Formats: sequence, structure tokens, C-alpha cells
Amino acid sequence: MVADAMELATRALLEANLGLAEQVITGDERIDDARSACEEQAYALLALQAPVATDLRTVLAAIHAAESLERMGDLALHVAKAARRRHPAPVLPEPVNRYFAEMGRVAVQLARRAEEVIRSQDVAAARAIEDADDEMDDLHRHLFTLIMNKEWEHGVASAVDVTLLGRFYERYADHAVSVAKRVVFVVTGRMPGTVSDDDL
Repeated sequence: MVADAMELATRALLEANLGLAEQVITGDERIDDARSACEEQAYALLALQAPVATDLRTVLAAIHAAESLERMGDLALHVAKAARRRHPAPVLPEPVNRYFAEMGRVAVQLARRAEEVIRSQDVAAARAIEDADDEMDDLHRHLFTLIMNKEWEHGVASAVDVTLLGRFYERYADHAVSVAKRVVFVVTGRMPGTVSDDDL
């Protein structure tokens, strides 16, 4: 759901398409409902089944992943709302369109890979998502450099829009990485990025 939301939101942004923006905005409630249902089931399992070991890790990871996925939906929603707010005018100045097209592609790809990792529980694929996030970080940094350039001729308001939208895409990718890390935690019992006894 969140990959589709960002794909539509990116198209709405690049095409100044009000219909697509509205589709993302109205669809956000389904993502919120899915998170609520996931959390309710997880809390019921904690209360009624008292899971341990891998089962406990799975339940806890599901709670955190549901939160990250819901935030990804919210970030797609923010992109769609920006497209709606400026309609019929485009939000983005033409020179940054290609960056947002690429950021949208990377974001959707990361979300789809995170969805697959949840299903497959593939640790190597989960760890590869973090490496793929580097591409988003590079795009975000380059975008920021572009708007800070003294030759930027699209005004302050446009620079603010580009900055905020770039941040939405970057955070979206970070949440996809967070979901992947939770899968690694479920399978291995270790959260990536934390110090283990073996590291001491």
C-alpha cells in the first residue's frame, strides 16, 4: 500500500495531477486502519499468549514495522497534499523534476523491497536495503546543494517546497530501512547498528 501511495504521490507531484493527489489523500485512511489492526492483534498476542524468543521478537517487530509503514504513508500523503495545494501550478521548478522522479523511483523500490523482506525474512536482502538507501541520501544531498547554489533563480518559497519535499522522500527511505532492520532483528535476535558482546 505505501509503495503504491508514494508512486501515485510522485506522479501527482511531477504531473500536477489533482486526481492522483486526491487518490493518495483518500487512500491514507486504509494505511492508518492497517496499522491499527496490526497493533491490536500484536497487543492481543502479548496479553493472551505471552510469546517468548522468536515469537516475542516477531510481535515487537510487527508493532514497530507497522508504525514505520504508517509513517511512510503519511510522508506520501504530505507529497500529495503539496501537489494539491499548488494545483493547477506545478510545485517544483523544472530543473529539479528529474531529481524528484529519481527519488520517487528509489522510494517506491525501497518500499517494495521492504514488503518482500517482511514476507521472505531474508536477512541478506534486508541488509541490502540499507545500502540502497545510500542512493536516496546522495540524491537528497545533491538536491540541497542545488538549491543552495547562488545561481538558484526560483525564489525562497520554491526552495522551501523543494527542501521539505526532499526531506519527505529521504525520511520515507529511512523508514523502509527501519522495517528491514526489524526483520533482521526477528531472524537473528540482534538489531543492526547496535553493539553486541562479540564487538566488545
